[in-house]
Amino acid sequence: MRDETVILEKAISATDEPVGPGGARRLRLSAHVPIPKYLSQTYWWAYLHPLGVRVFERQWLVNLILWGNFGRLRDSVLRELDATKPSQVLQVACVYGNLTDRILSRLGCAGHLHVVDVAPVQLKNLTEKLSNTERVTLHHQDSTQLEFPDASFDQVVVFFLLHEQPESARTRTVAEAARVVKPGGKLIFVDYHRPRRLNPFRYIMQPILRTLEPFAMDLWQKEIEDLMPTAVVPRQVQKRTTFGGLYQKVVMTF
Repeated sequence: MRDETVILEKAISATDEPVGPGGARRLRLSAHVPIPKYLSQTYWWAYLHPLGVRVFERQWLVNLILWGNFGRLRDSVLRELDATKPSQVLQVACVYGNLTDRILSRLGCAGHLHVVDVAPVQLKNLTEKLSNTERVTLHHQDSTQLEFPDASFDQVVVFFLLHEQPESARTRTVAEAARVVKPGGKLIFVDYHRPRRLNPFRYIMQPILRTLEPFAMDLWQKEIEDLMPTAVVPRQVQKRTTFGGLYQKVVMTF
């Protein structure tokens, strides 16, 4: 990534002043937010290389990677979001597929969605695929060092990010996500989980994950709840597994 600040010209709602017709705005990508080593060394082919972004930004492919479960997992997140009142929602990391657009639709006119990502190419990709940019703000930030004040958001969504991070980064991401949730708010995780013994995907996924997702197997051994700082105690924790235990949704209410 270049050392100087990069400015993307795109129709995005942000704190910057409009710079073009129709409310086009600028998103500043700052060099003080470096690409983590685990991302540049392990996942460059999927998330950093422009060709990789073009390849994976296909709805059918994302669904195939999740064995046909993307829509179900996405919709399980949408059902957790409270659309009955104005909400400030944070999505931690861009996601291939239409999750972000669907969250915006779910929130309605009164809600606002903030999306953070450490990779400039992912933020640029998201600006190009969003159908509605009036109620979304993109932030160039690292999930392990969010720059928001405590208790900033009514709901926080972490969708298939934790399995891509080594345990040290994963623990900080969970702590930061919990820090920015308001009292009474929700923190929603969706990710991989250890399948039941009789699930054939338990044995299909092991070589796949060990080859392509070297940090993912940790989530087969540890509960997301156990990654929380000891001083942080959610008021309620609900966990549900699907597809024979291969996927999990954990919802924490504070």
